[in-house]
Amino acid sequence: MQTTVTLTPTVTIRSNSFDPEKTDKSILCLEVGHDRFRFLVQDSRRQGCFLEEYTFPSLLTDRPLTDRLPDVFRDHPVLSAGPWQEVRICVNSPSFTLIPKPLFRKEYASSYLTFMRGNDLPAHEFAQSYAHDSEGFLSIFNLEHQLVDFFSGAYPLQPSTFIHQMGSLIQATAELDRLSLTPQNVWLYFEDEFVSVLYRSGHQLQYSNRFGYKNVQDLVYYILYVFSEQNLNPEAINVFLYGEITPFAEAYTELNRFLPNLTFGQKPAGLRLTEEFDELLEHRYLSLYGLSLLAE
Repeated sequence: MQTTVTLTPTVTIRSNSFDPEKTDKSILCLEVGHDRFRFLVQDSRRQGCFLEEYTFPSLLTDRPLTDRLPDVFRDHPVLSAGPWQEVRICVNSPSFTLIPKPLFRKEYASSYLTFMRGNDLPAHEFAQSYAHDSEGFLSIFNLEHQLVDFFSGAYPLQPSTFIHQMGSLIQATAELDRLSLTPQNVWLYFEDEFVSVLYRSGHQLQYSNRFGYKNVQDLVYYILYVFSEQNLNPEAINVFLYGEITPFAEAYTELNRFLPNLTFGQKPAGLRLTEEFDELLEHRYLSLYGLSLLAE
């Protein structure tokens, strides 16, 4: 017998501008991963007006996502609302790669991931693609059949878009880079024991990858290795920090020894949020914010 677990959000920000009667003119942005779930609502005026984050306790992380998500969605006043103008779903899955648009063939999508992973996708997963038209490439990532079925059941016959977390970060950094006054910029996005690294030069994405690390020495090694491979001067390049990192974190202290132009990032200029978000750290939810910047 499966036990029902009541999950409460670790973060909740709600504006009075959210109107559940106008979901047909609102966009629901969802981000789902092994350890957590979060969502953002953009109202009819394209303002972020409702945000929540849930962290799954360790007793749940051995269960499939599709067993955990009903504990969040059940009777939720926002997640059970609808229909929505669009539902955008960011998936933090372990496998992804980027393929230039001229080289992409849909029938080879699984082969791209197989080559990157070194093994075939298991039977319960398939390869999903998302076209970054302005960048000139597609992101390919693994997606679970059951997860797609869950969201199809939660939001039947509603326009839905799936994108990888790295794809959402690519979208967000494109918006940040668009208004940047410097020709070269690096973004570091922290979550749990992973860091995503994105580098843009001349407003073009030159590098993106994600590394797992167990200590700050490994973290610094990976970052400096990327700088070396991309011929970047650590003392000259601007590096912006996002995600789960603070000025008091050991990772920040250690990175600051080698990267003097290290700063905490701000939210993308193209993202509008209601005043209830003013107390929220701007660098915290970049991947979720990237979802709100996808072209409609």
